[in-house]
Amino acid sequence: MENQPKLNSSKEVIAFLAERFPQCFSAEGEARPLKIGIFQDLVARVEGEMNLSKTQLRSALRLYTSSWRYLHGIKAGATRVDLDGNPCGELDEQHVEHARQQLEEAKARVQAQRAEQQAKKREAAAAAGEGEEAPRRERKARPAPRRKENTERKPRAAKPADKAPRAPREERHTPVSDITALAVGQPIKVKAGNNAMDATVQEITKDGVRVQLTSGMSMIVRAEHLLF
Repeated sequence: MENQPKLNSSKEVIAFLAERFPQCFSAEGEARPLKIGIFQDLVARVEGEMNLSKTQLRSALRLYTSSWRYLHGIKAGATRVDLDGNPCGELDEQHVEHARQQLEEAKARVQAQRAEQQAKKREAAAAAGEGEEAPRRERKARPAPRRKENTERKPRAAKPADKAPRAPREERHTPVSDITALAVGQPIKVKAGNNAMDATVQEITKDGVRVQLTSGMSMIVRAEHLLF
């Protein structure tokens, strides 16, 4: 038992449960509704495996059942399953309605956060003087000087080549000051040198925020490396 590897995050616990009970849990795609009281079944079946504790199992189960993909699976006519995939009755209407409300509220929070981030970007750009440039006054053309008689006309100088287009301004991001304000499933930026990589929040931990990059790579990132 002491030589077993330890699972450090709820996401790793969920991946273990999906491998251990594939007829009940899934690591991706739409999730099946779980049997009521399945936590006690989990404790009886896997407590101690992979050095898992009740606290880890409870946290992983809470993260799993609050995910968007799980809430999508709570719909009328769906059947709950136990750890072995056996049916345990259809969903009650009140559970379906509660899941629908949770999903709508989660999506609304993400949209509000995105709108707030856009507003902060506009305020920062305005403060930095990056608003629209004021129109320049047109200068009146000066009259061409009269040529003296019997003087040769000088050839016109070639027009200068068009100026190279301006490079696009670097996108500005706002540092994350409070990781507790983040939500699972929220898009975020991860600072890597002078670049900011797109990522999605997967879990808020005591050591930082676990995110998944667009490449599929998952990592825990401290608050000072996160940007809106």
